[in-house]
Amino acid sequence: MNVNAININNALLNSLHGLPAPASASAPAGGGTLAADDFASVLRSMLVGVSQSQQHATRLAESFEMGQHQDLAGVMIDQQKAKLAFQTTLQVRNKMVSAYQDIMNMPV
Repeated sequence: MNVNAININNALLNSLHGLPAPASASAPAGGGTLAADDFASVLRSMLVGVSQSQQHATRLAESFEMGQHQDLAGVMIDQQKAKLAFQTTLQVRNKMVSAYQDIMNMPV
């Protein structure tokens, strides 16, 4: 089994553990804004995580270039993790834009 596939699955599972539980059928009708706030906060925290991952990979690469860090494999793995996180974020954004465009093109 591919190590990257395992890392992707673990990252997705870890991000899903932070999500709130789905609303039950007995939830009040005015709870729509709470779900929107939760989605926005989850999305914001995921974007912050991607940014931190990229910054960490950059710092490790710079420290390797200066000779402070000797683990090339670790540097490369962190760079690939940052790249994968960014690509995943980009694909999520593309899907969201596509869904928005589909909804806006629906006849009323």
